[in-house]
Amino acid sequence: MPLELPHTAGCLVCGPGNAKGLRLHLHVDPQTGIVQTRFAPEAEHIGFEGMAHGGVLAAVFDEAMVWAASWAGKRFCVCGEMSVRFRRKAQVGHVLIFRARVESSRAKLIATSAEAVDAHGAIVAAATGKYVPIPREENHQFVRTFVSDPTTAAAAEMMRAES
Repeated sequence: MPLELPHTAGCLVCGPGNAKGLRLHLHVDPQTGIVQTRFAPEAEHIGFEGMAHGGVLAAVFDEAMVWAASWAGKRFCVCGEMSVRFRRKAQVGHVLIFRARVESSRAKLIATSAEAVDAHGAIVAAATGKYVPIPREENHQFVRTFVSDPTTAAAAEMMRAES
C-alpha cells in the first residue's frame, strides 16, 4: 500500500503552508520505490491560454524525482541536473499522473526518470534527473522540518530513522 510522503511547510510543490504553492500530495510504493502524484493545472499555471506552463510541470517532475531519489537512499537529495521532454500540451483542468523511479544509484549520484500521463494513459511529458544526496548532518536537520501530519507519519518516520 502506498505511503504518503512528508511535506515541508513552505515547499512550492507540496507545502501546505505555501499559499501560492501547488500543495500536492506525493505517495511512494515502499516495495518498488515508485513515487506518484496527481496534478491538474489551473488557470494560474498557464504558459499560453489553456495550456500549462512547462516550468510548472518541471517543478512537479523535480518534486517526484527528488522524492524517488531520497526514498531510495533514505537521505534527502538535491537536483544536480534535470531534462524534460514535452510531447503533448498539458491542458488546464485536466489531471496528469506523474510517476518517478530510480534508474541507478551510487553513493554520490542517483539517476531518476519520470513521466506524466493524461487520463487516457498518453505520455504528455517525460523527464530524467540526476540527484545528489545531501550530507548526513544536513539531512538530520532537514527531516526535522517535516510537517507533523498523521497521513505522512509512517513515511516521515522511515526517513527520520535513517538520518
